[in-house]
Amino acid sequence: MSDRGDCIVSVDQSTSASKVMLFDTSGQPIHRVSLKHRQYYPLPGRIEHDPLEILENVKSAIEKVLLGSEEGTTPRALAIANQRETVVAWDRQSARPVGRAIVWQDQRGMPICQRLRQENMDAVILRKTGLLLDSYFSASKLAMLVKEDEEAAAALRAGRLMAGTMDSWLIWNLTDRREFCIDYSNASRTMLFDINRLRWDEELLDVFGLRGLLLPEVRCSDARFGEARSPRCIEGLPIAGVMGDSHAALFGHCGWHEGDIKATYGTGTSIMRNIGENPRPPAPGIVLSLGWGFQGRPAYVFEGNIHSTGDTISWLRDNLGLFDSYEEAESLAVEIGDNGGVYLVPAFAGLGAPHWVHGIGALITGLTRDSGRGHIIRAGLESIAYQVRDLVEAMAASAALPKCLHADGGATRNKFLMQFQADMLGMPVLASQVEEISARGAALMAGMSMGMFAGTDEVAALPLETCRYTPSMDSERRERLLAGWESVIRQALAGIPEQ
Repeated sequence: MSDRGDCIVSVDQSTSASKVMLFDTSGQPIHRVSLKHRQYYPLPGRIEHDPLEILENVKSAIEKVLLGSEEGTTPRALAIANQRETVVAWDRQSARPVGRAIVWQDQRGMPICQRLRQENMDAVILRKTGLLLDSYFSASKLAMLVKEDEEAAAALRAGRLMAGTMDSWLIWNLTDRREFCIDYSNASRTMLFDINRLRWDEELLDVFGLRGLLLPEVRCSDARFGEARSPRCIEGLPIAGVMGDSHAALFGHCGWHEGDIKATYGTGTSIMRNIGENPRPPAPGIVLSLGWGFQGRPAYVFEGNIHSTGDTISWLRDNLGLFDSYEEAESLAVEIGDNGGVYLVPAFAGLGAPHWVHGIGALITGLTRDSGRGHIIRAGLESIAYQVRDLVEAMAASAALPKCLHADGGATRNKFLMQFQADMLGMPVLASQVEEISARGAALMAGMSMGMFAGTDEVAALPLETCRYTPSMDSERRERLLAGWESVIRQALAGIPEQ
């Protein structure tokens, strides 16, 4: 980037909050505001957000972050990173949402996926979209919305139903309804986008009962997405650097080279690996997505998504009341020395990659009379590392085992977890000390779009503080722990209902 007056306003619209940050000329965060939004659980397996609440929170957070920044700090662009598979539908005529946003964790699309699987459509969907037929992705959520909600069905029949991921909803509103668009990375997670031909697929719209749905124009991640019209403090500011949050984290952390791999630890965890400009079939249980579009060319990634990681720790705190702070959880896990044979399989929303199964419950095994809260907390933390290890190993079937794992997200502050992760992988873990790496990635993409960098080499050379964790556990203990995990996973999978 150029002089000190330049900065990027970057929105990270996450599952739990609207976070807005300013990034300076060296790609470092200089100010941050976060506003939480409400989580709705109308029925078991259903999770929703209010898109109007999120929109107002984003506007408010932008105003607060600019008001609190140094005088003379001039934003050059607005970047957006967002939760991806969460989908919003709205009526073009009224400009109002049809129902709430359906969150990526929501499982209401399961019956539709089961029916399409019986019709042998899963192979067609995999070939076109790179995705496994699963309710995790947006298409079945929209299909169920249209099936259950007469307002949505009527708008679809009338050709008025608009839909997109959270970036599309925000851009449409921030540009005063002038721009209806989405980037490659978000489009590739809807299960309606052909990642080979790089366009929306009419056959898939038919398959999901969505013919006539108004879908956003797909653009490269470094394209211009219009100019903001509101809030007034950013009126006229170009919107550029739009990416799904996990893709932005890869771009902002490493990601520039084929083979780079990172884990973003959030409510769930995404493992993503850059495979270059040419798609190739992934290993079973792994999906193929578009990492981003950059300078007119797509980049492809292998990805696996774990449904419950940070959410597991929140459950232990909020539902079971086992600790008050994450620092206390780490301390209790370290104090007991080992897991005492206790394992937790956090299948609260089924199991994601590489298993992709639903209809099973979470499982705690190995409890004895000597087990205490520390063992259960430790089992929850360890479950995160085991699941990440399973995905890294699965990806190695289609690409060589990486030399290290880059890591980002809130859980990287837990030193016990990061060390245990390195031990289970048998490779170093490089944990970013910049907490909001998704927002950083979107900001860097926006900087590239605005010509604030001389080139990709300049971006790659920007400082990024990391903490290195090196494996230290002996192989015998590592293999014993992994064997225990694999055993309880088999127990959990034994409970899969008939499809």
